[in-house]
Amino acid sequence: MADTFHLLLHGFSIALTPFNILWGLIGVILGTFIGVLPGVGPALTVAMLLPLTVKLDPTGALIMFAGIYYGAMYGGSTTTILLNTPGESASIATALEGNLMAKNGRAGPALATSAIGSFVAGSIATVLVTMLAPLVIEVALKFGPAEYFALMIFAFTTVSAVIGSSTVRGLTSLFLGLFLGTIGIDSQTGQSRFAFGVPEFLDGIDVVVLAVGLFAVGEALYVAAYSSRLEEKIEQLKGSLWMSKEDWRRSWPAWLRATVIGFPFGSIPAGGAEIPTFLSYATEKKLTKYPQEFGKGAIEGVAGPEAANNASVTGALVPLLTLGIPTSATAAILLSAFQNYGIQPGPLLFQSQADLVWGLIASLYIGNVLLLILNLPLVGIWVKVLAIPLPLLYAGILVFATLGAYSLHQSVVDLLTLYVFGLLGFAMRRWNIPVAPAIIGLILGPLAETQFRRALAISQGDLSVFLTQPIAASVLGISALLLIVPLVFRLIRRP
Repeated sequence: MADTFHLLLHGFSIALTPFNILWGLIGVILGTFIGVLPGVGPALTVAMLLPLTVKLDPTGALIMFAGIYYGAMYGGSTTTILLNTPGESASIATALEGNLMAKNGRAGPALATSAIGSFVAGSIATVLVTMLAPLVIEVALKFGPAEYFALMIFAFTTVSAVIGSSTVRGLTSLFLGLFLGTIGIDSQTGQSRFAFGVPEFLDGIDVVVLAVGLFAVGEALYVAAYSSRLEEKIEQLKGSLWMSKEDWRRSWPAWLRATVIGFPFGSIPAGGAEIPTFLSYATEKKLTKYPQEFGKGAIEGVAGPEAANNASVTGALVPLLTLGIPTSATAAILLSAFQNYGIQPGPLLFQSQADLVWGLIASLYIGNVLLLILNLPLVGIWVKVLAIPLPLLYAGILVFATLGAYSLHQSVVDLLTLYVFGLLGFAMRRWNIPVAPAIIGLILGPLAETQFRRALAISQGDLSVFLTQPIAASVLGISALLLIVPLVFRLIRRP
């Protein structure tokens, strides 16, 4: 513990340099500004801004992305409460009570409990990340290729089964990502695979192009085709922007309970923040002394889900940094940000890039404070951002996405690929196929293949190595249960 404390202090000495504070500040402002826009969630925000950091040093770039990550989360809650338009599925639980509070003239307290709850949950979760990361690394260093392969299969299974409305749709998206991950030169044999004679494909599909195409371009095309028919009403800020004593009394227990619920879901490969936010909402509804207010604008129904969401996304940094495994779409794009600099998160990262990792963890504490200081006084400005007409908004997103994709390699092939993926993203959005498994499949697929081959090489081609190693066998067994049990329940429920 003493070593961890000294490393964290060293991280603060890095994160508190003027330039790194500036990058964190820029990240929080940019993340909040874009996250506030209707339909633009944290994953889309991070994907769009990823090309901007290509020329930055790795530490400054990742500190900036930590700010974008938190800023986009808060911005999404503003849109959810005032416009009833969740930027991501994890914000749906907040919309249940948050928009009703706004309609009742209590938008200010709803936004305040959201911001303060996010700060409380994010700060506690960051402390837990600091304490848990070294412990997870000790376990991870004992993993061999078989255990890593099993862990990646578990990540594939949980993300595919939990994200989205259907396991089949989730697996379809996953296998698409796995196929895209095979394009390029085989790292083991040096042979070209599925490049179809295009030299730019020999290095593989760029994760940034895929993410921006599926998220930003796909969403813009979908809004152009369908959402323009909808009329959206922004609830105005009325009355006090601050919380009353009664609001504080009712909110703080919800923040703490939600942190306890949200952090474990984020820190294991369990499919993101959707489950803990709804679980927190259900818990607050059951424990409240004011059940008559639920469904009419109960402040606990905003405080709990928002804190659970923030605790979960902060907890997602544990498997991301220590194992190199993303548990959500946003974490997957953050992983691609590491890979852009030739850095592979995992247990050795804390040894090979100690300054970067501890500077990043320290910046999470600073980012939480910056977010609270900036967003409560500036809420009136963020509300005005919501008034941007949708046609102008999504036209701007298309232009920004195009410039960002082209700036990566100055390649026309990247632009064509971007819009092919954009059309694919539109189709996936249209038929309710989740995007996150495709991105995670593209990132983790090649790594899983490498670990699979290494395990077979060590065992001289004996597949039983995955079943004779206790950890690998246990993880694969849990993965199988996650796929089989829901199918069994569906069969039992059928008349």
